[in-house]
Amino acid sequence: MSEMNLLRHITPAEQGLYLLLPFEMPANSARLDLHYSYQTHTSEPVNTPEGQFARTRRLNIVDIGLIAPDGFQVGASGSSRSEIMVSEVSATPGYQPHPLTPGSWQIILGAYVIAPEGVDVSITLEFTPKVPRWLCGDLHVHTLASDGSLPLEHLAEHARIHGLDFIAVTDHNQAVKRASFPKVEGLTIILGQEWTHYKGHSNFLGLEQPYQGSFIANNPEEVQAIFREAHKNGALIVINHPCESNFSFHYDLDSLDYDLIEVWNGPMRPANLEAVARWDAMLKAGRKQVATCGSDYHEDTFFQRLASPCIYVLADSNSDSDILKAVKAGRSYFAFSPTKLQLLLDVDGQTFGASLAWREGMQASLKALALEKGDIIRLITQEGAKDIFTAPEKGGFETSLLVTGPSYWRLEVWRTFYSFLPPMPALITNPIWFDRTK
Repeated sequence: MSEMNLLRHITPAEQGLYLLLPFEMPANSARLDLHYSYQTHTSEPVNTPEGQFARTRRLNIVDIGLIAPDGFQVGASGSSRSEIMVSEVSATPGYQPHPLTPGSWQIILGAYVIAPEGVDVSITLEFTPKVPRWLCGDLHVHTLASDGSLPLEHLAEHARIHGLDFIAVTDHNQAVKRASFPKVEGLTIILGQEWTHYKGHSNFLGLEQPYQGSFIANNPEEVQAIFREAHKNGALIVINHPCESNFSFHYDLDSLDYDLIEVWNGPMRPANLEAVARWDAMLKAGRKQVATCGSDYHEDTFFQRLASPCIYVLADSNSDSDILKAVKAGRSYFAFSPTKLQLLLDVDGQTFGASLAWREGMQASLKALALEKGDIIRLITQEGAKDIFTAPEKGGFETSLLVTGPSYWRLEVWRTFYSFLPPMPALITNPIWFDRTK
C-alpha cells in the first residue's frame, strides 16, 4: 500500500466555491481510501455563576467529492463523511464503484462555511495495489429472467454459499442491467447474455448491450454482423457447448469474431470430451485458442449443480474487468466443482495463457495440490498426451519438467469418481505456448 498526503488552505474569499484538488492515481490500483480532516468547531470558555461552561461554535464546513480523469463524478458526500472508499466493485454510499484509471483525478472541496482566518484541509490518500490471486467462478448461469429457477438475488446468495467469487449472468437473449445486481459481499457479478439461436449458442460477456436491436438472425451474414458488432463493442465472446447433440454450434467458426470456446459444459460427458478433442485439434493446428467452461446452471438437479464445472482464474483483482481480462488471456483452469484440487505450472514466472520463446534447457515447475488416490496427471503437447504421475494416495506432488521443443503444454487430472465408472477429467488447464524463435 502506498500513501499520499495533501494539504489545501482555503481562504475566506473562497467561501461558496467548489475547489478542485488534483492527484495522480497510480497504475494497477485496486482500492482508494480517502481520509480528510479540518477544524470544524472551536470551544470557547464562558464563566457562569455555577462554573465554567465551554461553548461549542461551528467554524468550518467543507464538503467532499471525487471526479475521475474522464470527468465522471464518482461521488459526493457533503461533509457527513470523513472517510471514503472506492474500488471497481464497491464504494462508500454516495459513491459509485468505478475503475481506478491511472492518471489525474480530482478531489472536490466544497467551501461551504469558512472561518475568517481560513482553514487547512488535510487529506490522506491510500492506494491498495492489485495483487494477482486465484478466484473461482461460473461464467454460464441462468436466472428466472429466462429459463432458470432462481431470481438473481437468490442465485447470487447461492453462489456465495458455494464459495464462488464471481458469476456471469447469461440469460437467453436477455440483456441484464448492472443496476439490477444485488449486493452480495465477496461476490462479483459479471454482465452477460447467451445469444441463443436454433443453430448455436454463444455467451457475450462484459456489456449491458453488446449489440443494437434484437438477437434475430436468419442467415450467416446476419449472424456475422451481430458477432462483429458485439466484438467491436468490447464483448468477450464464447462459443458455447459446440458439440452438444441438441444445441451444437452449426455456424462456421472461422467466419465469426469470437474469443473463447466452451469445452466443458455441465457434467462431464461425451459431448464435453468431443469438445476438448476439437479444441486440442485447433491447438495442434497452431491456433492459440483459449478455452473456458460453465455449469449452464438452471436449477439444482441430480445432473446439474451450480459451479459444476467452475473456472479458476488468476486475476489482478476481483473486478469484473480484471476477471474477464484473465479469462481472455487463458490464465485459468477448470475443475469439476469448487475444490482444493489444483495444478500450478510455472515457466520463467509465467503460467497458463502465456506465450514464451522456447530455448534449450527450458524448465517447467509443476505443483499439484489435494490429489486423491489414483488421480492421474496428464500432459498434453503438440506431440500427444502422456501420463506423468499417478497418485499412490492422497497428497501433493511437485516436479520439474524439461521443455524439449516448441509446442504447447496443457494439463489434465483424471479421477475415478465412482468405482463403476471409468476415470474422467477432474481438472483441465489452458495451455502455455512455447514459440519457435526466429
